[in-house]
Amino acid sequence: MRHSASAFLVAAGLTCAAVAAAAVAQDDMVPIPAGSYVPFYTRESVRKPQTATPVSAFALDRAPVTNAQFLAFVQRHPEWSRSRVPALFADRHYLQDWAADFRLADARAGERPVTDVSWFAAQAYCRAQGKSLPTTDQWEFALYDNGRNAKAVREQILAWYATPSAANLPAVSKLPINGYGVSGLVGAVWEWTLDFNSMMAGSDLRGNGTRFCGGASLGASDPTDYAGFMRYSLRASLKASYTTENLGFRCAL
Repeated sequence: MRHSASAFLVAAGLTCAAVAAAAVAQDDMVPIPAGSYVPFYTRESVRKPQTATPVSAFALDRAPVTNAQFLAFVQRHPEWSRSRVPALFADRHYLQDWAADFRLADARAGERPVTDVSWFAAQAYCRAQGKSLPTTDQWEFALYDNGRNAKAVREQILAWYATPSAANLPAVSKLPINGYGVSGLVGAVWEWTLDFNSMMAGSDLRGNGTRFCGGASLGASDPTDYAGFMRYSLRASLKASYTTENLGFRCAL
């Protein structure tokens, strides 16, 4: 029995590895090697020193999910169409830029990142692909990019923040690519993470809340990183049913 159980676990592990390899082979995902990084905030007390967080190897969508990809999902799962999605799972702005339930705004919209999508809808899409939204650590680790061009990336993010939102987002094929081969982590849309509100979780929200108010700099690994403050503050302000015109997503495996 013990040998049978071991064989099952080995087989399951091989199956997961095969699924991951197949997804990467489809050229829509990028393999991210295991490593560690110092997160902007930890989930511990704001007065504890920052330490490196290990991140296991994973695969990440090469680009943000597009309108065309999400349209294909909605056509297969019409319960996630604009007129049918329950208010519990998406607010009234859900997919508001689409022309109709199953029609995009224009011919080029399909190439652009999908936005106005709630966390519930984004996670449903990822699950339909056999994937999941990336955790915050996975997303931030991919952005960290093994420390490559850190100063340039920060300047790029700040320049993006300072630029008014464009009427039309760029096609995902036009987005900048980092050292791992992941495109559009900055410069196009904010992105949902699986545990987007984990920094505010816990038995006593008062302590965590200081991270984003007067005591915010106490818990930050780099108090001069304005871009990091913005990302974590945005995540803390969201609810899973919220949708905005500059918030999209990608999947991980």
